[in-house]
Amino acid sequence: MPTSPTRRPRPPAARTVLALSACLALLCGVLAAPPARAAVLPSHLELQSTHTSVDNGWERVEHYRDARPGFTAEQFPPDGRGDQDGQRAAFFGTAQPDSSRFLLYHAPGWDTAPRGAVLLVHGANDTPDRAWADPGESGDYGCGRASCPSTGMMQDLADEGYAVFAIGFAHKQGDNLMQAQQVGNALAVIRAKLGVSGADVIGWSKGMMSARMYVSSVVPEWGTEYAGDVGRLILLGGPNGGYDYPFAHGWAHDFSIWPECGGTVNAPSPHTRMTCYGQYTHHPEFSFVPDSGWDAYPGQRQMLARWDHQYGVNTAAQDWYTTYYGGQGVFTRGPGIQAAVDAGSLIGQIQGTGTPPEVPVYLLAGGAPTVVGIWNETRAPSDGVVFVDSALDTTGVSTVGGTRLAATVNHLELGWHPTVRDQVTAWLQ
Repeated sequence: MPTSPTRRPRPPAARTVLALSACLALLCGVLAAPPARAAVLPSHLELQSTHTSVDNGWERVEHYRDARPGFTAEQFPPDGRGDQDGQRAAFFGTAQPDSSRFLLYHAPGWDTAPRGAVLLVHGANDTPDRAWADPGESGDYGCGRASCPSTGMMQDLADEGYAVFAIGFAHKQGDNLMQAQQVGNALAVIRAKLGVSGADVIGWSKGMMSARMYVSSVVPEWGTEYAGDVGRLILLGGPNGGYDYPFAHGWAHDFSIWPECGGTVNAPSPHTRMTCYGQYTHHPEFSFVPDSGWDAYPGQRQMLARWDHQYGVNTAAQDWYTTYYGGQGVFTRGPGIQAAVDAGSLIGQIQGTGTPPEVPVYLLAGGAPTVVGIWNETRAPSDGVVFVDSALDTTGVSTVGGTRLAATVNHLELGWHPTVRDQVTAWLQ
């Protein structure tokens, strides 16, 4: 696990560069891209492989490794549910890549697009393909409704003339401190390729964490602070105020995870023990809190915050009290949300650190708790997973560029829905 995050002060020269970059972005509306030139990578970045036969409409994928020793090999659930699959495994060269690795996807026209560069940052248990290029890649309901489109935000923005890139993380539920460093690496590659001062960044769901942490210089001691290379930061359905969904609805949530109950979803559980069909079992590998040497979901723990004082808990759920507050219930046992928050939530850290004033931040929330196949969050207005109040929470946002509630959009639709696409395009312009 990386060391404690800090935000280091920037020297005056760096602040001047940041202010100039922001001025160009705000006055010109784009970060203009001169003709492509040979990439000059930072010394710690190594290009491992390049792939030009890519599914889902992408033109190119590059595999990079960050050679800095702070990166670690994170744990994957032992039954393979969190492994890379499809072309992603081939691009990484393994189903369980080290978190020093990342993929950079290039949309068609990335080197000739007349408008600015955009970096897309996907969320938890997701990939650049399903999130941004083919919402139906995982089958029906994977996009939040019964029938999924075959194209997404990538194609929309490329058609608008943007140079579109997307990052693919090695670990689908990984440590956001390391993933924030990889966001910075992806931007460094884009700058070198295009000769631009930076790019606009769009983070969806958990992708909000790494994107926002990067611009705020919330970094491990070994990490690199913000380089002043983000024009606009657009956050879609991100838990800016944290979330407590798994603990508030734990019984229903667990059935999708616990293998003895038929669960296969790559997500953490608020419990370490659960009874399925009369069998009381122990699965420390699925816990939010490190247990028995397992810690496979640090990135989820980092997004936690308590909402029980504002919106209560789902008291209709089995073992609701011990699930949220900790202890032994009738069928389950778990540490409770406060133990998980204490074990490493970063919500207070990112809100207290704040975003740089030169980076306008745009926040969009879905307002339809209609995600098929899950227990939807209905304690208060939400997109089915994240409260509207959390997604639109501007605490620590120095410059709010705009906010929007997309009332008819659920959490899984935020990456492709026409309402979201139109709003994102308007903000970029």
